[in-house]
Amino acid sequence: MSERTSPIRVLVAKPGLDGHDRGAKVIARALRDAGMEVIYTGLRQTPEMIVNAAIQEDVDCVGLSILSGAHNAIVPRITAMLREQGAGDILVVLGGTIPEQDAEALKGQGVAAIFGPGTSLEAVVRFIRENVKAKGVGV
Repeated sequence: MSERTSPIRVLVAKPGLDGHDRGAKVIARALRDAGMEVIYTGLRQTPEMIVNAAIQEDVDCVGLSILSGAHNAIVPRITAMLREQGAGDILVVLGGTIPEQDAEALKGQGVAAIFGPGTSLEAVVRFIRENVKAKGVGV
């Protein structure tokens, strides 16, 4: 297996009308501190804005932070749009207050992992590192 030579690029996004972004900023800083390149979109992003930014920035991972309860509407739209745009290989992770009963359906829609309150920053960093595929490297 070939070694990755460029930093992992992560887009951290706050979709929907949720106005709280402290957790997203903490994650963004932890990913940066771990050597990843992080693009933070800011608050109140539409699925279209997130997908367009992910493709334009050529990211390896999209990290969504949702506290509003709109995850069942927003997340499947984002994963479907990524696939439609030929970017279905981008790792999608989700953080926030996601009820356990919604987790399996979201994973079935393409979410690789869901990180709830209390998840360690190290666990998030480790998961992304272990699950991002190196660009241009055969699997």
